[in-house]
Amino acid sequence: MSDQMNFAEALLGPGIGSNGKLARIDALIDWQPLSEIVAGLRTAQTGRRAYASLAMLKALYLQALYDLSDPGLEEALLDRLSFRRFCGFALDGTTPDETTICRFRAAIGEAGMMQACFAAINCQLERRGVIVKKGTLMDATIIAATHNPPPKASGMGAAHRREPGADWTNKNGKSFFGYKLHIGMDETSGIVRRAAFTPARTSDSEAADSLISGDEAAVYADRAYEHKGRRKALRAQGIKDRIMHRRHKYIAALPHWQQRRNDLIARRRAPVEAVFSALKRLYGMARTRCHSIARNETDIFARLTVFNLRRASRLA
Repeated sequence: MSDQMNFAEALLGPGIGSNGKLARIDALIDWQPLSEIVAGLRTAQTGRRAYASLAMLKALYLQALYDLSDPGLEEALLDRLSFRRFCGFALDGTTPDETTICRFRAAIGEAGMMQACFAAINCQLERRGVIVKKGTLMDATIIAATHNPPPKASGMGAAHRREPGADWTNKNGKSFFGYKLHIGMDETSGIVRRAAFTPARTSDSEAADSLISGDEAAVYADRAYEHKGRRKALRAQGIKDRIMHRRHKYIAALPHWQQRRNDLIARRRAPVEAVFSALKRLYGMARTRCHSIARNETDIFARLTVFNLRRASRLA
């Protein structure tokens, strides 16, 4: 991206098309490491104009931040000066169309680069001291599939032919068709440090170990994460075990001390629910948008990234 405004932008003046939210995010991050991650990705097919990979990545972040469709992002890049400035598109230059945006998302998803960018940004936030590491709150939420569930005649557990990555799960006596988002959230800052995106049938405990960073002081989780091996591993790493106890089938009720401990842990881990609420209400994560689990995962990590950037911009 050029640091010099072109002649048309200079005539408009620095205050025209300004966006404080985007300016704070842009100033928060050193984009060079991300540019190196996505370098070499094709940003257009033969016959279409190629765009800088970093500019396309930042466009995907804008899409996630404002919950835009591909046509909506194309229109916004044409119409909004603040979007052009954030991505690095000149005022008098062209911007990518919806097909180019879609193909770039597919390319970055196949390469697994959105997850790498998520991790790189978190490393920068950690160096800034935004991530406190006092504790990790673990939890999972169900995200509905793009398509409606298969017909009931297909039977419970049937896959959708157009969305094979989605699957079934039960919660509170109800059946759900879709995926699960598992997160490990920094207790103090609310930054999502680790995440996993899986078919809905994956149990919370299966994804738990990938959510533990290893440098936090404690791990807080509900009874679904209880596992003897996990408790032992946490102790071995010097991490406080704050996983709730589960009543086993041969025990009529938990001892009073375990129930009291569960109550205290429940209060500490409650803020993670607010993260899921915000992601679904503000960032469009109540339902996926793509047909494959890989592309949906790319979309999810873009939204988690901008969620972290918004929180960090308020804390830094």
